[in-house]
Amino acid sequence: MKKVVYLFLLIAGMGLLACQHNSAKLPADLVNNPKSATIGPEGQIAAIAFAQTEHDFGRLIMGEKVSFVYKFTNTGNKDLILTKVSTSCGCTASQYTTDPVKPGEDGRIEVTFDSSGQKGMVNKSITVISNTQPQNNTLRLRAQVVTPETN
Repeated sequence: MKKVVYLFLLIAGMGLLACQHNSAKLPADLVNNPKSATIGPEGQIAAIAFAQTEHDFGRLIMGEKVSFVYKFTNTGNKDLILTKVSTSCGCTASQYTTDPVKPGEDGRIEVTFDSSGQKGMVNKSITVISNTQPQNNTLRLRAQVVTPETN
């Protein structure tokens, strides 16, 4: 019986030790992307500046599909790489610049909103992840969706 207790304590102790890890914190500007994995000389960083971060489609009739292009500029001194652009729901889709954007050059994120199944005031967000500081930038869109019989 003592052997079983000792074996149990040994296994429990090993389990606790295995769960305890001291992983070093990764810098906030590190993006898991092979294109941006190289760190440039000190002081070189990509920076993103959007012409606008919010867009209002106004009044839409349910079922309409509308698009808007968010334009941005790399205001940094290192190539800007968009790693991921994700939308807050399946009713919104995005297409974006996938090639590195050189310093001073422009890029675009086209967002298409499908108002099917939506009603009333709709607010959606688009999260842009890139090799900038901060990594995440949020774009927003909104619309007032009405049913065909109430327009």
